[in-house]
Amino acid sequence: MIPEGNVKSNIERFSGFEGLYDSYRPQAPALVVDLLTGYLGGRPSLVVDVGCGTGLSSFIWRKAADRVVGIEPNGDMIGKAREKLALLPPDDAGRFAFVQGYSNELDLESGSADIVTCSQSFHWMDPVSTLKEVGRVLRPNGIFAAYDCDWPPQASWTVESGYERLLRLAEEAVARRVPAADRAVKRDKSKHLENLRASGVFRYVKEMVFHNIERCDADRYFGLALSQGGVQTALKHDAEELRDEIDAFRKEVEAYFRGRTLDVMFGYRMRLGIK
Repeated sequence: MIPEGNVKSNIERFSGFEGLYDSYRPQAPALVVDLLTGYLGGRPSLVVDVGCGTGLSSFIWRKAADRVVGIEPNGDMIGKAREKLALLPPDDAGRFAFVQGYSNELDLESGSADIVTCSQSFHWMDPVSTLKEVGRVLRPNGIFAAYDCDWPPQASWTVESGYERLLRLAEEAVARRVPAADRAVKRDKSKHLENLRASGVFRYVKEMVFHNIERCDADRYFGLALSQGGVQTALKHDAEELRDEIDAFRKEVEAYFRGRTLDVMFGYRMRLGIK
């Protein structure tokens, strides 16, 4: 049973494309580990990655934390994380656990976590009940960080505008097919900092921006767009009118990359709270 405060359509939005998601989405930057351990003042004993998806934001702690628990409500996504975990050497794998669960009902002891993160996920959660639960599991001086990648990543302005157009048309196609009550509820990321302040959990909050450079070819850039939940939801609902737009975007991306692999900048925004 889904606990109160969670939206079933938000969870189901990420079903059925865990392989695509894991192949093309960016792994969380190593800078995240550097920033958070710096604010913590040392190596964390326990990092809890809430809304961990396929583990792209969990495995960055492989050598930097004693124990890592990934929490994810979607069965397909956490199944992929567990597949990847099974490939790690036993000494590393023993640091990790991936648990199917919810952001506002964490099966963890109070005051047990040094760091709690939400990577590309906090906007899918109820902020009030989630932050209350985060406050419960964090130890004094523990850290909460919600961080997100800005879409689209850097390319030409024409490719970026094509990316934005594809996402907009996908959401419009979903709106034509799915009643409002059954659609995913995506909260405003710009309110994250305000929500941290309003929670009363944190003695200090701040927002920071940074970037990460990744190697990217046409297949990767195109795959990033296809991995967006709105595009996948539209395709699940047989939005055939989107096919021509997808094909046109693919051709535009290929024309930009011209068979090259380029350095591409991904911009990030982090909202951080110290308990």
